[in-house]
Amino acid sequence: MKPTPPPAVRVMPANEVAWEDLQAIFDISKNSRGCHCQWFKYADRDWRQIPHEERAMLQRDESGCEDPSATRTTGLVAYVDDEPAAWVALEPRVAYRRLLSKPTVWSGRHEDKADDGVWAVTCFVVCKPFRGMHLTYVLAEAALGYAREQGAEALEAYPMVHSPEVTITWDELYVGPLNAFLAAGYEVVSAPSKRRRVVRVDF
Repeated sequence: MKPTPPPAVRVMPANEVAWEDLQAIFDISKNSRGCHCQWFKYADRDWRQIPHEERAMLQRDESGCEDPSATRTTGLVAYVDDEPAAWVALEPRVAYRRLLSKPTVWSGRHEDKADDGVWAVTCFVVCKPFRGMHLTYVLAEAALGYAREQGAEALEAYPMVHSPEVTITWDELYVGPLNAFLAAGYEVVSAPSKRRRVVRVDF
């Protein structure tokens, strides 16, 4: 059963929001603050050489915050009662260099990795006061609409199977729980590991 999100939630492309709002979402944990959704874009050696402050500036440039005229951004921001509450990252899959080489993404799949018509959801960040409100469900669905509007031919993601009897920290679930995607209409296309699934919608 699809959970009911809070009534006063709205989702906006990141280029239409203030940089301070996006920073407020990312300033919640060491992992999200240190990453700024750059980890999937660099190999390990390059990643380690980028200071945290530079990662933040890369995210600001890529997301186009405060530039409503930008033709594309790198994520969506959810607000609850006008407070910045959550983020989801999505772009053409080719933007994520690390993703293109991950065995858990490509196991058993045979397709063109360089197909820029396929987009990918790679990360969720939810501010602590808003956890438990099912905002990942809201954003997984909103990502479909945004990718379609931008001309994507397909959208895929790489969620974890979350069993109630298994304790998982929030940071481990940065890729999102499987149920959030299934509720939005994504279909499982592969199961490369016990806990990992690849889900997808073809438009």
